[in-house]
Amino acid sequence: MGRPRRRRRAAPGEAARYPRVARVNELCREIVAEELERIDDERLELVTITHVDVDPDLRRATVEFSRLGDAEDLAAEALAEHRVRLQAAIGRQARLRRTPELSFRLDEAIRAGARIEELLRLHPAPPDQPDG
Repeated sequence: MGRPRRRRRAAPGEAARYPRVARVNELCREIVAEELERIDDERLELVTITHVDVDPDLRRATVEFSRLGDAEDLAAEALAEHRVRLQAAIGRQARLRRTPELSFRLDEAIRAGARIEELLRLHPAPPDQPDG
């Protein structure tokens, strides 16, 4: 048998602050966002990648996105068409055991926040009542 392999030791507190899955999520988000900038597709012009959730086994990843305007369906369609290219970018740039299969989902938190802001604009809070 050969010698046991040594693992690189994490800096103090590094593992606690940045669990592996969170680091992989952020790495994949950055790679997909950068690759989107290189794709010449007008349906993707106002798309922002907000979050990537990679399964711990690295088989699948859900990419959450937002789009300025109302053409979310077109953006989702374009992302699905460019899925293979985006996965290939992750495969080239990330040092992972396997490249996750990407699926895309509209980030509902952005839409919910915009709705709350709209409601607050339409119905401002009443002024404070003086103590009587």
